[in-house]
Amino acid sequence: MPLHRGYEGQECSVAGTLALVGERWTLLVIRELMLGVHRFDDLQRDLGIARNILQDRLERLAEAQLISRRTYQPHPPRYEYRLTERGLDLWPVIVALMQWGDRHLSWPDGPPVTLEHRDCGGELDGHLCCERCGARLGPRDVWAQPGAGTAADHPLRRRAARP
Repeated sequence: MPLHRGYEGQECSVAGTLALVGERWTLLVIRELMLGVHRFDDLQRDLGIARNILQDRLERLAEAQLISRRTYQPHPPRYEYRLTERGLDLWPVIVALMQWGDRHLSWPDGPPVTLEHRDCGGELDGHLCCERCGARLGPRDVWAQPGAGTAADHPLRRRAARP
């Protein structure tokens, strides 16, 4: 896959990865898919992203085989988007960015989101392990929960309030 503009001559995996997922909104789309948001309208609403930009990002992610698209309504056609195994491999990157932001950005009431082990409720530590039971965790092993610093209108709070 050729590198996008701005990375010519950068023969390294960081530049190649940034060419694939470094555009504005791309990692946030991936984050939402990891949080369980799979439909276009829900992604658009939760992110507040323009529809044409979201469509472009989804198409690029599908071309790169980071997501798959599945029809859930034939007329008019509506799709769900799911991360492939290749896309799920970005989970440690998303977690590292989140944890860096939790440490270095100002959240006076605490982090907006916490990741809890589905089995025991322990929080994810900096080594991708459960701080309570010590299990090594992956994207299918955690729940994203609204943290103390989460605003009342945050999508996680809205999803948690749904029956």
